[in-house]
Amino acid sequence: MRTATMGPAQRAEALAAMAEHELDVLVVGGGVVGAGTALDAVTRGLSTGIVEARDWASGTSSRSSKLVHGGLRYLEMLDFALVREALKERGLLLERIAPHLVKPVPFLYPLQHKGWERVYAGAGVALYDTMSVSSGHGRGLPVHRHLTRRHALQVAPCLRRDALVGALQYYDAQMDDARYVATLVRTAASYGARAASRAPVIGFLREGERVVGARVKDIETGGEYEIRAKQIVNATGVWTDDTQAMIGERGQFHVRASKGIHLVVPKDRIHSTSGIILRTEKSVLFVIPWGRHWILGTTDTEWDLDKAHPAASSADIDYLLAHVNSVLAVPLTRDDVEGVFAGLRPLLAGESDATSKLSREHTVAHPVPGLVVVAGGKYTTYRVMAKDAVDEAVHGLDRRVAECVTEDVPLLGAEGYRALWNARARIAERTGLHVARVEHLLNRYGSMTEELLELVTADPGLGRPLAGADDYLRAEVVYAASHEGARHLDDVLTRRTRISIETFDRGTRSARECAELMAPVLGWDKEQIEKEVEHYEKRVEAERESQLQPDDLTADAARLGAPDIVPI
Repeated sequence: MRTATMGPAQRAEALAAMAEHELDVLVVGGGVVGAGTALDAVTRGLSTGIVEARDWASGTSSRSSKLVHGGLRYLEMLDFALVREALKERGLLLERIAPHLVKPVPFLYPLQHKGWERVYAGAGVALYDTMSVSSGHGRGLPVHRHLTRRHALQVAPCLRRDALVGALQYYDAQMDDARYVATLVRTAASYGARAASRAPVIGFLREGERVVGARVKDIETGGEYEIRAKQIVNATGVWTDDTQAMIGERGQFHVRASKGIHLVVPKDRIHSTSGIILRTEKSVLFVIPWGRHWILGTTDTEWDLDKAHPAASSADIDYLLAHVNSVLAVPLTRDDVEGVFAGLRPLLAGESDATSKLSREHTVAHPVPGLVVVAGGKYTTYRVMAKDAVDEAVHGLDRRVAECVTEDVPLLGAEGYRALWNARARIAERTGLHVARVEHLLNRYGSMTEELLELVTADPGLGRPLAGADDYLRAEVVYAASHEGARHLDDVLTRRTRISIETFDRGTRSARECAELMAPVLGWDKEQIEKEVEHYEKRVEAERESQLQPDDLTADAARLGAPDIVPI
């Protein structure tokens, strides 16, 4: 199947085409649920468009714990249906939909009490494994195992001996969340969906009580478009209530934001061959393997400040460090932290005041004719949310529409991935790249790796690593702008790559080189290159300042000290 190129020309064509012909479905919101909805709709044969106010996955969907999991702790809440559904989706993603992007990851759960805790926790993990296998898509992961304290310390020498009496080890999965969303959007585009980022909805078109379209602003050029659609799906996550307010109708439910922050530290700071999961007084804390790094997270606190740029305060960082240090033989300090990121979970508002008790389940509503709203949920179950949203939209169409097929639709890069993985040594020999570099590319692009290698063949200089971020090739920056819809330097350093959280300088050393690589693709002159670099440096400076502040209010004020966008 052909892959879709999402460069500047394709974006302009998409906006013009959406404005020219009425769509069956227009999706508002370019996070994982919106992208999944666009793919679901277009693969049912519906003419589909998707618009995003900023960059793809720039909100919640690039700032998660990067786990694809069933939600082991939901078993404790007796939410078996949610866990069963998520485990089925985990298996589908691992085995069929995105094996190049979703990978197994082991976790060690230290036991602190003899006897009863091993029985209690062991029963839960055993049920988790059983539900996974019974879903029909869980046979690819190893089953859990019980470890003595001695064996657990061999797996994770970083742990203090007095922090555990034994352990359980089980498996879940992980992915790069922003890369996953970008691939989802490209997959939808390859089936014919029209996609445009940096195109916020500024109003809805009405005919009587029916919503018949949206007014969209092109931030890049300043132009405005009227896009008509038989059905619009509002998939804007924590912005759901704000989007609903544009139609002047009171929503049938409300979405509250819960902030979760994560720290990134180098691999050598924590000696372990397994991820670690710890209980806290409020929730759970993960130590997650992430290439040459670890991700530590997360918190779970209410947030009612700026939704676009949730800020991590000094108190948040201290909270995570204190909890992880309670079990580490060699404690971490602030100096060990390479990166910090904060994201907002969209939770369906209930009667409980504690965000950790609000629903992780999703809901779909049809508040007015022509408008469907989908909200809540978990990253892992995005495909189910998308299916439910399109099923609801189909009720408003005056024709028979095919059933959902996304369970059997691999994402771009999935087909042929395993064959190329088996041939990685030959690819390395053919290209002159180290086999570890080829593996890195295959696990980011799958079979689309050949498209990157063609760039390197045409310009061998693109085969060199970036200065200051040598995990990534220069070709990846060019490819992000030419094929993956990156419009600005921040898009590349923060989402198409993870340089902004994987280097102690937060990507500032790589900024100019990346901007100069993007410039020919996006038509930037020297002035725009300077703007891009300056904007990125100010963003990093504002984030660093926010992380020194004692609380959410002061952290939010500091983070908002940097401008949000860089107009062309």
